[in-house]
Amino acid sequence: MLLWDKQKLGVAAAAAQVDVDGFGIDVGLGQSVVTLQVKKIDAECCMTLHIYSLQKPPKLLRTITGGSFFSTADTDLDGQIEIWTNEAAAMEGFENHNADRPDLAPTVILRFVHGRLLDVSSEFQSYFDSEIARVRTQLDPEDLRDFKNSNGRLAPTAHFSPEDLRHSESLERTKVRVLQIIWSYLYSGREQDAWNSLADMWPARDIDRIRAAILSARARGIRAQVDGVSAKVPSKAIATKVFDLRTQAAPSAGIPWAHRSGGEDGPAILPPSPILIERRAAERESEANLPDSELLLDLVIDSAGKVRSAESAEPSFELFLKSEVARWKFIPALSAGRAVTSRVYFLVSAKR
Repeated sequence: MLLWDKQKLGVAAAAAQVDVDGFGIDVGLGQSVVTLQVKKIDAECCMTLHIYSLQKPPKLLRTITGGSFFSTADTDLDGQIEIWTNEAAAMEGFENHNADRPDLAPTVILRFVHGRLLDVSSEFQSYFDSEIARVRTQLDPEDLRDFKNSNGRLAPTAHFSPEDLRHSESLERTKVRVLQIIWSYLYSGREQDAWNSLADMWPARDIDRIRAAILSARARGIRAQVDGVSAKVPSKAIATKVFDLRTQAAPSAGIPWAHRSGGEDGPAILPPSPILIERRAAERESEANLPDSELLLDLVIDSAGKVRSAESAEPSFELFLKSEVARWKFIPALSAGRAVTSRVYFLVSAKR
């Protein structure tokens, strides 16, 4: 629930999972909000993102559904917050795939602009290019030739030998990788490149069918919920100011960072505060190897409260915490009530 004064507003009841993704951030709606991911039942594939204002009284501003995750981030550190998600729901039943494999679902990047929710995936072509390059390195030329000689559908068949099974699995892996490349071109606004890749790598007799299936899945996915599509071309982002709070006060025992700062940064800055600091069970099993002393971390936390970089002089950080820190969440630093990107020192005990 959201609580204020002596009042309360229920945001989820009997839910299998509720996750606070962002708190005290402005996703482009001109006001401070909290974003919550909600999954009603475990059997569902996907989450619904609820965006509530933090005004009094708070109210539901928007919901977006259909992704296996939602993550807000000031991606380019330019003061604009994007919502990253994927097409998990649209992939249910697509080519016999299901949403239990989120890596098969195309990435979608959203942003509110003047109150309108836009698909801005085409502004992040470099991200999709890196995905395309990664997948291409996994494609074996011989497997690709075998797939092009198949019927494309790869309907389940009986396997009479281990070799038959290996060949079938190889065809399926290749099909998935080809689809990932096509999705990446399509969702990054390069439709002709997507269809050229389809013609180059897909069985010719099955191209019309799979193209129709791809367009159908896309039409019923996240794009059906947006108010428009960004027409901007990718450009080099102009980095926003990073408020350096490290020199305002030295960290002291029991206090992760100073409570307020001022001086050269101008008006008083309210530093970030943690929402989620956790370590996975697999990491906790190695506690016997962790030092007893606290670690001093140097963090950059963006205006969505996400950790964008983390450094530490302690060797144990690289061994036991670095992979975890990227998943930490914070209420971002606030300047005059506005969320800003900040750089802070943070004390943490690896054993706690």
